[in-house]
Amino acid sequence: MAEDKSMEPVSGHEVETDGIYENEWGREETLKRGDEFPYDPVMGQTEWKLVSLPLESQEQEMYRDTTANTKPRLHIERGDR
Repeated sequence: MAEDKSMEPVSGHEVETDGIYENEWGREETLKRGDEFPYDPVMGQTEWKLVSLPLESQEQEMYRDTTANTKPRLHIERGDR
């Protein structure tokens, strides 16, 4: 019986940490926080494992594209009460 009971994130879940992820079929994707783990085009839903954190130069490139990758987070202004 395996000692490790942790579960890897699966397709459709939100990415919590910027990095390079690999699925169980060997496909690698660079994903950033807020992205959604993609489905494999052939196998469908798959698990993803963080294999590398981005280097500073890669991180700058990841955030160069300013198009929205997720819905904007809701920010509520609180008035004086």
